[in-house]
Amino acid sequence: MVEKYKAYPEYKNSGTRWMGDVPKDWSLIPLKYLCQFSGGGTPSKDSPEYWNGNIPWVSPKDMKTSRITSTIDNVTERAINESSTNLVDEGALLVVVRSGILQHSIPVAINDVPVTLNQDMKAIRFNARLNAQYAMYVTIGSQAALLLEWRKQGATVESIEQEYLANTVFPVPPVNEQDKITKFLDVETAKIDTLIEKQQQLIHLLKEKRQAVISHAVTKGLNPNAKMRDSGVEWLGEVPEHWKVSKFGYVSMVVRGGSPRPAGDPELFNGDYSPWVTVAEITKDGEVYLTETETFLTKKGSEQCRVFSSGTLLISNSGATLGVPKILSINANANDGVVGFENLKLDHEFSYFYLSTLTDDLRERIKQGSGQPNLNTDIVKNIAVPIPPKSEISEIVTLIRNTREQYANLTTRATAAIELLQERRTALISAAVTGKIDIRNWVAPKESQTNKEVAA
Repeated sequence: MVEKYKAYPEYKNSGTRWMGDVPKDWSLIPLKYLCQFSGGGTPSKDSPEYWNGNIPWVSPKDMKTSRITSTIDNVTERAINESSTNLVDEGALLVVVRSGILQHSIPVAINDVPVTLNQDMKAIRFNARLNAQYAMYVTIGSQAALLLEWRKQGATVESIEQEYLANTVFPVPPVNEQDKITKFLDVETAKIDTLIEKQQQLIHLLKEKRQAVISHAVTKGLNPNAKMRDSGVEWLGEVPEHWKVSKFGYVSMVVRGGSPRPAGDPELFNGDYSPWVTVAEITKDGEVYLTETETFLTKKGSEQCRVFSSGTLLISNSGATLGVPKILSINANANDGVVGFENLKLDHEFSYFYLSTLTDDLRERIKQGSGQPNLNTDIVKNIAVPIPPKSEISEIVTLIRNTREQYANLTTRATAAIELLQERRTALISAAVTGKIDIRNWVAPKESQTNKEVAA
């Protein structure tokens, strides 16, 4: 995409590696001479009169968009008058300066409405020489390099050192060129963003279709002409007439994992004797089998709780990831956030795929008030499960394996397309804001033409 644009006639050395050569007529100015910085703070949570007002309060969790018009939390005018947070007029560049996300990216945005900030944010208000939108694109287009320049060394939490930020030399084209560059990037990045969104929608659709195929296979079978009967379970509906319907408590010994006590005792945890399965490890990927763990128990810790043998089906039993299954391919202990199906008399992969179709449903069915849902062993024992003949189970499992592989390949291609589009987006922004391409003669396309280009 960059290749179709011409370069500027003459360049000069910027003196910095991340900018390289810049157009001869551009200025190179430390940021501190182009702007003013302001910070934020958190009004006391013990003062309800400071919260739930109508003034947006921006924290890193709100920085998922390039334009800020609303936030998760809001404060009152009293909070501004009596606490450490301050009002930031619209049009400032907002920057996250303290957050784990600074390991890999610098979230930036422009506020389209007056806002306040928390202590992990900075607002940068520019003078007439620098356009805030242009400065935002400079940051977006050179994030990897600027992270190296701005990050505070030795900090326990990733943070940006204001002195480094203020002393960074920025490329400063004439204001009319800045306006042209930002308009160009607004149009061109919007096209790329539309293509990225389509690929993301495709991935979501593939996930839904894959799950629909699996759900139908494990509850209705593969024969579209099979006679059906009422399963006697409302949410399961009809199943093939010749299938049995049982409960996991009748086809398995359902037991809960356990955690050694006292928690955190170095004589029990962080050893090298037995793999230690946590809920996070069960739910962190879409693989059927769990082959390794990040942590281990000591021999003494392992002896305090049950060891699940390789091949055991597990399911997470609490929290936001409740109901996610996994099959062990190692002998391991599991903590008390995990339920195991020992001596399971039903094909383990069939059971896994069946449980994977119930995750969202289980989560909804056991919610109780505002507390955290918990999938205890009695609930798990009473989960109804359809049981086809062994020959059909084998066919169903084979079909599901093939289906998962097909959809995984399609998803991989879509993900690769997204990564390529994101790389092109960053490269285009970087080229424009550092003057590697000359777009002074660029003319914004009409809306109908833009739509045609996106569709193509």
